[in-house]
Amino acid sequence: MRTPVRIFGLLLALLLSAPVLAMNLNEAMSALPAAKAAGLLGEQPDGYLGVVSPGGNAQEIARQINEARRQEYQRLARENNIQLRDVESMAGKKALEKTPSGQYIMLNGVWMKK
Repeated sequence: MRTPVRIFGLLLALLLSAPVLAMNLNEAMSALPAAKAAGLLGEQPDGYLGVVSPGGNAQEIARQINEARRQEYQRLARENNIQLRDVESMAGKKALEKTPSGQYIMLNGVWMKK
């Protein structure tokens, strides 16, 4: 009976330590340029980052930054009395335009290098 107790204790310890291992927004912002340059992340027309190729912390970087973007888009929509989807669309267009050559963007549902 000691083995199940040990396993439960180990699982509990891992679950409690998970938030400590999570990346914060500042770390995600610092890691973003390298992740984009490596082809792991790209800009989408909806104003959010997408995972082009899973690897490293790509999913967590995208999650953190997209959450911050969503909050900012909601604030802008509220302050300007416009729809959230309109803010997302404008931000997406701008992000696609600003993406440097060699990095990924999504066009018509397909990832491609700009």
